[in-house]
Amino acid sequence: MIINDEPIINVGIVKHSIIEFELKGSFSFQNNLIEQGHYKALINNNSIELPWTKGESTICLQANSQNATFVIKNVQIGIGFHWQQNQDQEFEGSLTLKLHNGEIWAINNIALESYLKSVISSEMSAMNNPTLLQVHAIISRSWLLSQISKQKNTSINNEHARENIIEGRTIKQHIKWYDREDHDIFDVCADDHCQRYQGISKIISENALEAVNATRGKVLMFENEICDTRYSKCCGGISENFENVWENKPKTYLTAISDSKNDLKKLFSNIEEFIVSKPQAYCNTSNTEVLKQVLVDFDQKTNDFFRWETVYSQKELSALIKRKSGIDFGNIIDLKALKRGISGRITKLLVKGDKNEIVVGKELAIRKWLSETHLYSSAFVIEKHYKNNTLLPYSFKLKGAGWGHGVGLCQIGAAVMAIEGFSVDEILYHYFNRSNINVLY
Repeated sequence: MIINDEPIINVGIVKHSIIEFELKGSFSFQNNLIEQGHYKALINNNSIELPWTKGESTICLQANSQNATFVIKNVQIGIGFHWQQNQDQEFEGSLTLKLHNGEIWAINNIALESYLKSVISSEMSAMNNPTLLQVHAIISRSWLLSQISKQKNTSINNEHARENIIEGRTIKQHIKWYDREDHDIFDVCADDHCQRYQGISKIISENALEAVNATRGKVLMFENEICDTRYSKCCGGISENFENVWENKPKTYLTAISDSKNDLKKLFSNIEEFIVSKPQAYCNTSNTEVLKQVLVDFDQKTNDFFRWETVYSQKELSALIKRKSGIDFGNIIDLKALKRGISGRITKLLVKGDKNEIVVGKELAIRKWLSETHLYSSAFVIEKHYKNNTLLPYSFKLKGAGWGHGVGLCQIGAAVMAIEGFSVDEILYHYFNRSNINVLY
Protein backbone atom coordinates (compact mmCIF):
# COMPACT_ATOMS: atom_id res chain seq x y z
CA MET A 1 0.00 0.00 0.00
CA ILE A 2 1.45 3.38 -1.06
CA ILE A 3 0.23 6.87 -0.14
CA ASN A 4 1.84 9.44 -2.43
CA ASP A 5 1.18 12.54 -0.34
CA GLU A 6 1.20 13.27 3.36
CA PRO A 7 -2.47 13.29 4.48
CA ILE A 8 -4.24 16.22 6.09
CA ILE A 9 -5.86 15.15 9.38
CA ASN A 10 -9.08 16.62 10.76
CA VAL A 11 -8.91 16.66 14.57
CA GLY A 12 -11.97 17.47 16.67
CA ILE A 13 -10.74 19.75 19.46
CA VAL A 14 -13.83 20.85 21.40
CA LYS A 15 -17.57 21.47 21.05
CA HIS A 16 -19.61 24.22 22.73
CA SER A 17 -22.58 26.44 22.00
CA ILE A 18 -20.04 29.30 21.91
CA ILE A 19 -16.47 28.86 20.68
CA GLU A 20 -14.01 31.50 21.82
CA PHE A 21 -10.76 31.67 19.89
CA GLU A 22 -7.85 33.92 18.99
CA LEU A 23 -6.19 34.18 15.57
CA LYS A 24 -2.45 34.79 15.47
CA GLY A 25 -0.90 35.47 12.08
CA SER A 26 -2.51 35.45 8.64
CA PHE A 27 -5.83 33.61 8.13
CA SER A 28 -8.42 33.92 5.39
CA PHE A 29 -12.07 32.99 4.88
CA GLN A 30 -13.29 32.50 1.31
CA ASN A 31 -10.09 34.19 0.06
CA ASN A 32 -10.65 37.26 2.28
CA LEU A 33 -8.05 38.08 4.91
CA ILE A 34 -9.23 37.98 8.53
CA GLU A 35 -7.77 40.31 11.11
CA GLN A 36 -5.84 38.88 14.03
CA GLY A 37 -7.60 39.04 17.36
CA HIS A 38 -10.18 37.46 19.66
CA TYR A 39 -13.50 36.15 18.34
CA LYS A 40 -16.65 34.40 19.53
CA ALA A 41 -18.50 32.00 17.25
CA LEU A 42 -22.22 31.95 18.16
CA ILE A 43 -25.21 29.95 16.96
CA ASN A 44 -27.93 32.06 15.33
CA ASN A 45 -30.84 30.62 13.29
CA ASN A 46 -29.13 27.25 12.83
CA SER A 47 -25.94 28.81 11.51
CA ILE A 48 -22.63 30.09 12.87
CA GLU A 49 -22.37 33.81 13.43
CA LEU A 50 -19.05 35.68 13.33
CA PRO A 51 -18.35 39.36 12.58
CA TRP A 52 -17.60 38.67 8.91
CA THR A 53 -20.24 36.04 8.10
CA LYS A 54 -23.80 34.86 8.79
CA GLY A 55 -25.79 31.94 7.49
CA GLU A 56 -22.90 29.48 7.29
CA SER A 57 -23.00 26.08 9.01
CA THR A 58 -19.33 25.39 8.21
CA ILE A 59 -16.59 27.99 8.31
CA CYS A 60 -13.00 27.18 7.33
CA LEU A 61 -10.34 29.67 8.41
CA GLN A 62 -7.36 28.89 6.20
CA ALA A 63 -3.87 29.43 7.62
CA ASN A 64 -1.83 31.38 5.08
CA SER A 65 1.60 30.59 6.50
CA GLN A 66 3.35 28.06 8.71
CA ASN A 67 3.66 30.73 11.39
CA ALA A 68 -0.10 31.27 11.64
CA THR A 69 -1.63 29.74 14.78
CA PHE A 70 -4.92 29.92 16.65
CA VAL A 71 -5.84 29.54 20.32
CA ILE A 72 -9.03 27.76 21.42
CA LYS A 73 -10.33 28.75 24.86
CA ASN A 74 -11.55 26.29 27.50
CA VAL A 75 -10.55 23.01 25.87
CA GLN A 76 -11.56 20.13 28.13
CA ILE A 77 -8.93 17.40 28.42
CA GLY A 78 -8.89 14.07 30.24
CA ILE A 79 -12.66 13.81 29.77
CA GLY A 80 -14.10 11.37 32.31
CA PHE A 81 -10.72 10.72 33.92
CA HIS A 82 -9.39 11.87 37.29
CA TRP A 83 -7.22 14.55 35.62
CA GLN A 84 -10.10 16.23 33.74
CA GLN A 85 -9.49 19.97 33.39
CA ASN A 86 -9.89 22.95 31.04
CA GLN A 87 -7.03 24.57 29.15
CA ASP A 88 -6.48 27.26 26.51
CA GLN A 89 -4.64 25.48 23.71
CA GLU A 90 -2.75 26.74 20.66
CA PHE A 91 -2.66 24.99 17.30
CA GLU A 92 -0.92 25.16 13.94
CA GLY A 93 -2.79 24.62 10.67
CA SER A 94 -6.28 25.71 9.72
CA LEU A 95 -9.42 26.00 11.86
CA THR A 96 -12.82 24.70 10.78
CA LEU A 97 -15.93 25.61 12.77
CA LYS A 98 -18.81 23.25 12.07
CA LEU A 99 -22.36 23.28 13.42
CA HIS A 100 -23.39 19.74 14.37
CA ASN A 101 -26.25 18.53 16.58
CA GLY A 102 -26.86 21.96 18.03
CA GLU A 103 -23.24 22.73 18.98
CA ILE A 104 -20.20 24.17 17.25
CA TRP A 105 -17.21 21.91 16.79
CA ALA A 106 -13.73 23.45 16.52
CA ILE A 107 -11.73 21.21 14.16
CA ASN A 108 -8.00 21.50 13.44
CA ASN A 109 -6.96 20.70 9.86
CA ILE A 110 -3.28 19.78 10.02
CA ALA A 111 -0.67 17.73 8.16
CA LEU A 112 -0.26 14.25 9.63
CA GLU A 113 3.43 14.58 10.55
CA SER A 114 2.82 17.92 12.32
CA TYR A 115 -0.06 16.29 14.21
CA LEU A 116 2.24 13.46 15.30
CA LYS A 117 4.88 15.82 16.71
CA SER A 118 2.26 17.08 19.15
CA VAL A 119 0.88 13.61 19.93
CA ILE A 120 4.32 12.28 20.81
CA SER A 121 4.89 15.24 23.12
CA SER A 122 1.38 15.06 24.61
CA GLU A 123 1.33 11.30 25.24
CA MET A 124 4.75 11.21 26.92
CA SER A 125 7.73 13.35 27.78
CA ALA A 126 9.32 14.97 24.75
CA MET A 127 12.69 14.47 26.50
CA ASN A 128 12.15 10.74 26.22
CA ASN A 129 14.50 8.00 25.09
CA PRO A 130 14.90 8.41 21.28
CA THR A 131 14.07 4.73 20.66
CA LEU A 132 10.80 4.98 22.58
CA LEU A 133 9.85 8.20 20.79
CA GLN A 134 10.38 6.52 17.42
CA VAL A 135 8.35 3.49 18.52
CA HIS A 136 5.51 5.76 19.56
CA ALA A 137 5.69 7.78 16.36
CA ILE A 138 5.24 4.62 14.29
CA ILE A 139 2.34 3.22 16.32
CA SER A 140 0.58 6.60 16.55
CA ARG A 141 0.86 7.06 12.78
CA SER A 142 -0.29 3.48 12.15
CA TRP A 143 -3.29 3.73 14.47
CA LEU A 144 -4.41 7.00 12.91
CA LEU A 145 -4.18 5.82 9.30
CA SER A 146 -5.85 2.54 10.24
CA GLN A 147 -8.83 4.41 11.72
CA ILE A 148 -9.14 6.69 8.70
CA SER A 149 -9.02 3.76 6.29
CA LYS A 150 -11.86 1.95 8.06
CA GLN A 151 -15.38 2.34 6.86
CA LYS A 152 -17.09 4.30 9.63
CA ASN A 153 -19.50 2.11 11.53
CA THR A 154 -21.75 2.69 14.53
CA SER A 155 -19.25 3.41 17.24
CA ILE A 156 -21.06 2.49 20.45
CA ASN A 157 -22.04 -1.13 20.19
CA ASN A 158 -24.75 -2.68 22.33
CA GLU A 159 -25.89 -6.19 23.10
CA HIS A 160 -28.62 -5.31 25.59
CA ALA A 161 -31.14 -7.76 24.16
CA ARG A 162 -29.13 -10.84 25.02
CA GLU A 163 -29.64 -12.63 28.31
CA ASN A 164 -27.59 -14.94 30.48
CA ILE A 165 -28.77 -18.03 32.30
CA ILE A 166 -26.96 -18.05 35.66
CA GLU A 167 -27.78 -20.51 38.42
CA GLY A 168 -31.13 -21.20 36.79
CA ARG A 169 -32.03 -17.49 36.53
CA THR A 170 -32.46 -15.45 33.36
CA ILE A 171 -30.41 -12.29 33.75
CA LYS A 172 -30.26 -9.34 31.36
CA GLN A 173 -26.91 -8.12 30.17
CA HIS A 174 -25.59 -4.68 29.35
CA ILE A 175 -22.63 -5.13 26.99
CA LYS A 176 -20.94 -2.17 25.30
CA TRP A 177 -17.65 -1.36 23.76
CA TYR A 178 -16.61 2.15 22.85
CA ASP A 179 -14.70 3.09 19.73
CA ARG A 180 -14.61 6.50 17.97
CA GLU A 181 -18.04 7.68 19.09
CA ASP A 182 -19.30 10.99 17.64
CA HIS A 183 -16.48 11.00 15.10
CA ASP A 184 -18.52 11.23 11.91
CA ILE A 185 -17.47 14.83 11.07
CA PHE A 186 -13.71 14.52 11.71
CA ASP A 187 -11.03 11.83 11.74
CA VAL A 188 -10.04 11.73 15.42
CA CYS A 189 -10.65 13.66 18.61
CA ALA A 190 -7.91 15.41 20.59
CA ASP A 191 -8.43 13.59 23.90
CA ASP A 192 -7.36 10.26 25.39
CA HIS A 193 -10.31 8.53 23.75
CA CYS A 194 -8.26 8.66 20.52
CA GLN A 195 -4.76 10.06 21.02
CA ARG A 196 -3.89 12.89 23.35
CA TYR A 197 -3.24 15.94 21.15
CA GLN A 198 -2.61 19.41 22.55
CA GLY A 199 -1.29 21.24 19.49
CA ILE A 200 1.73 23.40 20.25
CA SER A 201 0.48 24.11 23.79
CA LYS A 202 2.66 21.18 24.79
CA ILE A 203 6.28 22.12 24.14
CA ILE A 204 7.56 20.10 21.19
CA SER A 205 11.23 19.31 21.72
CA GLU A 206 13.97 18.51 19.24
CA ASN A 207 13.74 14.86 20.35
CA ALA A 208 10.10 14.65 19.30
CA LEU A 209 10.81 16.37 15.99
CA GLU A 210 13.71 14.02 15.29
CA ALA A 211 11.64 10.93 16.16
CA VAL A 212 8.82 11.89 13.79
CA ASN A 213 11.23 12.92 11.02
CA ALA A 214 13.28 9.71 11.42
CA THR A 215 10.15 7.57 11.00
CA ARG A 216 8.37 9.71 8.39
CA GLY A 217 5.69 7.65 6.62
CA LYS A 218 6.56 4.46 8.53
CA VAL A 219 3.71 2.23 9.71
CA LEU A 220 3.15 -1.31 10.94
CA MET A 221 1.30 -3.53 8.48
CA PHE A 222 -0.18 -7.02 8.46
CA GLU A 223 -1.26 -8.73 5.23
CA ASN A 224 -1.25 -5.46 3.26
CA GLU A 225 -3.36 -3.59 5.81
CA ILE A 226 -2.20 -0.89 8.19
CA CYS A 227 -2.25 -2.26 11.72
CA ASP A 228 -4.71 -0.93 14.27
CA THR A 229 -1.90 -0.32 16.76
CA ARG A 230 -3.61 0.14 20.13
CA TYR A 231 -1.67 1.07 23.26
CA SER A 232 -2.26 1.70 26.94
CA LYS A 233 -0.25 2.88 29.94
CA CYS A 234 0.44 -0.46 31.66
CA CYS A 235 -0.70 -3.97 30.69
CA GLY A 236 0.01 -5.35 34.17
CA GLY A 237 2.29 -8.13 32.91
CA ILE A 238 0.12 -9.69 30.21
CA SER A 239 -1.50 -7.81 27.34
CA GLU A 240 -5.05 -8.53 26.18
CA ASN A 241 -6.67 -9.82 22.98
CA PHE A 242 -8.37 -7.15 20.86
CA GLU A 243 -11.72 -8.97 20.74
CA ASN A 244 -11.98 -9.03 24.54
CA VAL A 245 -12.06 -5.24 24.64
CA TRP A 246 -13.69 -4.14 21.36
CA GLU A 247 -15.66 -5.82 18.59
CA ASN A 248 -15.60 -9.62 18.36
CA LYS A 249 -13.20 -9.72 15.42
CA PRO A 250 -9.79 -11.08 16.48
CA LYS A 251 -6.68 -9.41 15.07
CA THR A 252 -3.61 -11.62 14.66
CA TYR A 253 -1.21 -8.84 15.63
CA LEU A 254 -3.24 -7.85 18.72
CA THR A 255 -3.12 -11.01 20.81
CA ALA A 256 -2.03 -11.42 24.42
CA ILE A 257 1.74 -11.47 25.04
CA SER A 258 3.80 -11.72 28.21
CA ASP A 259 5.42 -8.37 28.93
CA SER A 260 8.42 -10.22 30.29
CA LYS A 261 11.35 -12.40 29.36
CA ASN A 262 9.34 -15.21 30.96
CA ASP A 263 6.04 -16.64 29.71
CA LEU A 264 3.76 -15.30 32.42
CA LYS A 265 0.74 -16.97 30.81
CA LYS A 266 2.24 -20.37 31.65
CA LEU A 267 3.68 -19.30 34.99
CA PHE A 268 0.28 -18.52 36.47
CA SER A 269 -2.44 -21.02 35.59
CA ASN A 270 -4.71 -19.30 38.12
CA ILE A 271 -5.41 -15.83 36.75
CA GLU A 272 -6.60 -14.52 40.11
CA GLU A 273 -3.28 -15.58 41.62
CA PHE A 274 -1.55 -13.67 38.83
CA ILE A 275 -3.51 -10.48 39.54
CA VAL A 276 -2.65 -10.36 43.25
CA SER A 277 1.02 -11.27 42.66
CA LYS A 278 3.80 -8.97 41.50
CA PRO A 279 5.69 -10.93 38.84
CA GLN A 280 8.76 -9.66 37.04
CA ALA A 281 7.65 -7.78 33.94
CA TYR A 282 8.93 -4.87 31.91
CA CYS A 283 6.05 -2.70 33.15
CA ASN A 284 6.68 -3.64 36.81
CA THR A 285 9.02 -0.76 37.54
CA SER A 286 9.40 1.97 40.12
CA ASN A 287 12.23 3.68 38.22
CA THR A 288 11.19 7.33 38.43
CA GLU A 289 13.32 8.32 35.45
CA VAL A 290 11.50 5.77 33.29
CA LEU A 291 8.08 6.75 34.62
CA LYS A 292 8.68 10.45 34.01
CA GLN A 293 9.11 9.65 30.33
CA VAL A 294 5.67 8.05 30.04
CA LEU A 295 3.63 9.62 32.84
CA VAL A 296 3.64 13.28 31.93
CA ASP A 297 2.23 16.14 33.98
CA PHE A 298 -1.00 15.08 35.71
CA ASP A 299 -0.36 11.37 35.02
CA GLN A 300 2.59 11.43 37.42
CA LYS A 301 0.18 11.58 40.35
CA THR A 302 -0.47 7.87 39.65
CA ASN A 303 2.15 5.53 41.10
CA ASP A 304 0.24 2.32 41.84
CA PHE A 305 -0.49 1.36 38.25
CA PHE A 306 1.06 -2.15 38.16
CA ARG A 307 -0.90 -3.47 41.14
CA TRP A 308 -3.55 -1.44 42.93
CA GLU A 309 -6.41 -1.64 45.45
CA THR A 310 -9.74 0.16 45.78
CA VAL A 311 -12.13 -0.26 48.72
CA TYR A 312 -15.83 0.71 48.71
CA SER A 313 -18.24 0.53 51.61
CA GLN A 314 -21.67 -0.95 50.88
CA LYS A 315 -23.17 2.55 50.91
CA GLU A 316 -20.50 3.97 48.60
CA LEU A 317 -20.70 1.13 46.08
CA SER A 318 -24.48 0.93 45.84
CA ALA A 319 -24.71 4.71 45.37
CA LEU A 320 -21.86 4.73 42.84
CA ILE A 321 -23.30 1.98 40.66
CA LYS A 322 -26.76 3.55 40.73
CA ARG A 323 -25.29 6.91 39.71
CA LYS A 324 -23.05 5.55 36.95
CA SER A 325 -25.39 2.92 35.50
CA GLY A 326 -28.71 4.72 35.99
CA ILE A 327 -30.07 1.50 37.50
CA ASP A 328 -31.17 1.07 41.11
CA PHE A 329 -29.69 -2.21 42.32
CA GLY A 330 -30.48 -1.48 45.96
CA ASN A 331 -27.86 -2.95 48.25
CA ILE A 332 -25.08 -4.76 46.38
CA ILE A 333 -25.08 -8.42 47.32
CA ASP A 334 -22.40 -9.64 44.93
CA LEU A 335 -19.91 -8.70 42.22
CA LYS A 336 -18.86 -11.78 40.30
CA ALA A 337 -16.49 -12.16 37.34
CA LEU A 338 -18.27 -14.37 34.79
CA LYS A 339 -15.74 -14.07 31.97
CA ARG A 340 -12.13 -12.93 31.80
CA GLY A 341 -9.63 -12.30 29.03
CA ILE A 342 -6.15 -13.81 28.97
CA SER A 343 -4.70 -10.89 30.96
CA GLY A 344 -7.32 -11.35 33.67
CA ARG A 345 -9.41 -8.39 32.51
CA ILE A 346 -13.07 -9.02 33.24
CA THR A 347 -15.23 -8.83 30.12
CA LYS A 348 -18.49 -9.86 31.84
CA LEU A 349 -19.29 -8.92 35.43
CA LEU A 350 -22.42 -9.90 37.34
CA VAL A 351 -23.70 -7.04 39.47
CA LYS A 352 -26.27 -8.46 41.89
CA GLY A 353 -28.34 -6.29 44.19
CA ASP A 354 -31.42 -6.91 46.31
CA LYS A 355 -33.49 -4.98 43.72
CA ASN A 356 -31.83 -5.89 40.43
CA GLU A 357 -29.09 -7.97 38.82
CA ILE A 358 -27.42 -7.38 35.45
CA VAL A 359 -24.36 -8.64 33.60
CA VAL A 360 -22.20 -5.69 32.47
CA GLY A 361 -19.32 -5.59 29.96
CA LYS A 362 -17.00 -5.08 28.16
CA GLU A 363 -14.00 -3.84 30.09
CA LEU A 364 -14.54 -0.09 29.77
CA ALA A 365 -18.23 -0.32 30.71
CA ILE A 366 -17.17 -2.22 33.85
CA ARG A 367 -14.57 0.43 34.66
CA LYS A 368 -17.13 3.21 34.18
CA TRP A 369 -19.66 1.58 36.51
CA LEU A 370 -17.13 0.99 39.29
CA SER A 371 -15.46 4.40 39.46
CA GLU A 372 -16.35 8.09 39.46
CA THR A 373 -13.99 8.43 36.48
CA HIS A 374 -12.42 5.22 35.17
CA LEU A 375 -11.18 2.30 37.23
CA TYR A 376 -7.53 1.68 36.33
CA SER A 377 -8.45 -1.57 34.58
CA SER A 378 -10.96 -4.41 34.65
CA ALA A 379 -8.27 -6.90 35.69
CA PHE A 380 -9.25 -7.24 39.33
CA VAL A 381 -10.32 -9.76 41.94
CA ILE A 382 -13.15 -9.04 44.37
CA GLU A 383 -13.02 -9.48 48.12
CA LYS A 384 -16.29 -9.17 50.05
CA HIS A 385 -16.10 -8.34 53.74
CA TYR A 386 -18.88 -9.05 56.22
CA LYS A 387 -19.61 -7.66 59.66
CA ASN A 388 -21.34 -9.39 62.60
CA ASN A 389 -22.23 -12.48 60.53
CA THR A 390 -24.62 -10.53 58.30
CA LEU A 391 -25.50 -11.81 54.82
CA LEU A 392 -24.98 -8.39 53.24
CA PRO A 393 -21.34 -7.45 52.49
CA TYR A 394 -20.11 -4.53 54.59
CA SER A 395 -17.45 -3.56 52.03
CA PHE A 396 -15.85 -4.61 48.74
CA LYS A 397 -12.13 -4.56 48.03
CA LEU A 398 -10.97 -4.64 44.40
CA LYS A 399 -7.37 -5.79 43.91
CA GLY A 400 -6.28 -4.97 40.40
CA ALA A 401 -3.53 -5.11 37.78
CA GLY A 402 -2.52 -2.63 35.11
CA TRP A 403 -3.72 0.74 33.86
CA GLY A 404 -5.86 0.83 30.73
CA HIS A 405 -7.33 -1.70 28.33
CA GLY A 406 -4.02 -3.56 27.97
CA VAL A 407 -4.27 -4.22 24.22
CA GLY A 408 -1.18 -3.79 22.03
CA LEU A 409 1.79 -1.76 23.21
CA CYS A 410 2.35 -1.25 26.94
CA GLN A 411 3.84 2.26 27.19
CA ILE A 412 5.65 1.69 30.48
CA GLY A 413 6.88 -1.74 29.36
CA ALA A 414 8.14 -0.27 26.09
CA ALA A 415 9.93 2.51 28.00
CA VAL A 416 11.77 -0.08 30.09
CA MET A 417 12.66 -2.11 26.99
CA ALA A 418 14.09 1.02 25.35
CA ILE A 419 16.22 1.76 28.43
CA GLU A 420 17.45 -1.85 28.40
CA GLY A 421 18.71 -1.42 24.84
CA PHE A 422 16.04 -3.08 22.71
CA SER A 423 15.76 -1.61 19.19
CA VAL A 424 12.73 0.07 17.65
CA ASP A 425 12.00 -3.05 15.58
CA GLU A 426 12.41 -5.41 18.55
CA ILE A 427 9.97 -3.42 20.70
CA LEU A 428 7.36 -3.17 17.95
CA TYR A 429 7.54 -6.86 17.06
CA HIS A 430 7.35 -7.81 20.75
CA TYR A 431 3.97 -6.12 21.15
CA PHE A 432 2.50 -6.58 17.65
CA ASN A 433 2.85 -10.19 16.54
CA ARG A 434 3.66 -10.93 12.88
CA SER A 435 3.53 -7.29 11.81
CA ASN A 436 5.99 -5.62 9.43
CA ILE A 437 7.33 -2.08 9.17
CA ASN A 438 6.56 -0.40 5.81
CA VAL A 439 7.04 3.11 4.44
CA LEU A 440 3.86 4.60 2.91
CA TYR A 441 5.14 8.01 1.75
